[in-house]
Amino acid sequence: MSTDYIPSRGDIVRLDTGTENPLQQDRLKRNMLVVSPKAYNEKTGFALFCPVKNKSKGYPFEVTIPEDSKAKGFILSDQVKSLNWKNRNTEFICRLQEEKLNDVIAKLRTLT
Repeated sequence: MSTDYIPSRGDIVRLDTGTENPLQQDRLKRNMLVVSPKAYNEKTGFALFCPVKNKSKGYPFEVTIPEDSKAKGFILSDQVKSLNWKNRNTEFICRLQEEKLNDVIAKLRTLT
């Protein structure tokens, strides 16, 4: 991914979710939805992410990614993580449809 890329709310990205220690080799690549705004992500180097899983468990906070999307799976909207995206080889995959992003944000709001 270009070093010019800055994650933006609604982006589905693939990033290393293992340790931030560059000497450790056991990095796990995971798809995540960016829920924080681009201005925050750019200024801090961090972003808020919701994980994307491959299989549905029928959990009420899951949001299904549309089948015609480049990314596949289910967003776990209640499992928000703050991660340093700059040190995690963040790669853009696609944008989530606005309607689905709104579903994720609405589910998040029920928890605040």
